[in-house]
Amino acid sequence: MGILAWILFGLVVGVIAKLLMPGRDPGGFIITILLGIAGALIGGFVGRAMGFYGPNEGAGWLMSILGAIILLALYRMMARRRV
Repeated sequence: MGILAWILFGLVVGVIAKLLMPGRDPGGFIITILLGIAGALIGGFVGRAMGFYGPNEGAGWLMSILGAIILLALYRMMARRRV
């Protein structure tokens, strides 16, 4: 999958991560989607590099959602410390 496809895929993953982690986000909906894109990229590359799945396998969705949720949780923790 190309980088542009991962970005579009990250938009969907960001929305799914937001639905799985309800609550107020310090940055709003746009930041959540950007974190979803980053999570999809990181989760996708890490999952493939570790050999969890190959190209065009369904496990990419799971790793991308997991990456987005982890990034969203880290962002929430970091934003709370600043306030």
